[in-house]
Amino acid sequence: MTGAGKSSVGRCLARRTKLALHDTDEIVVSQLRLPVPQIFAKHGEDKFREAETDALRSLIVTEQAIIVTGGGIVLREENIDILKRLGVVVWLDAKRETLFKRALHSGNRPLLQCQNPRKAFAQILQARRPLYAKMAHLRVDTSVLTDEEVAVAILSKIARLNPQPGSPIPATAP
Repeated sequence: MTGAGKSSVGRCLARRTKLALHDTDEIVVSQLRLPVPQIFAKHGEDKFREAETDALRSLIVTEQAIIVTGGGIVLREENIDILKRLGVVVWLDAKRETLFKRALHSGNRPLLQCQNPRKAFAQILQARRPLYAKMAHLRVDTSVLTDEEVAVAILSKIARLNPQPGSPIPATAP
């Protein structure tokens, strides 16, 4: 979800598990050689979503890794199918006001660059939350947790869901 802390939590998870980190937004930016807001401004949301799907497809052959996606990844059914095939999908969520404040603070949210960002944000949440609920294996509320606490919560929930000997995902939270 936009403003939930996906990128920073992803870095914490990669550091804790020693797994590679792949961020679909970073892949798109690298491929199109423009920052996300400029991609939206110059090419539109459809082009960004297409590039986002291509980035996700490129990770299908990746060994076990932490994959961070943009908040709108759920808008394409193909992306949901790919993510579910790739592994455990974790939905980082938070209270609406917390998400809104974080998203505004980042200044890197093209869909909120409008006359009424609060209304736009409410519409985004209304459209995406049911898709996240359908897609995710786990949900973690990040409203009052630090990035490290969220990472520990994720690892703990994954270990309870499917502990595997030899996996970088520990059987108990560190």
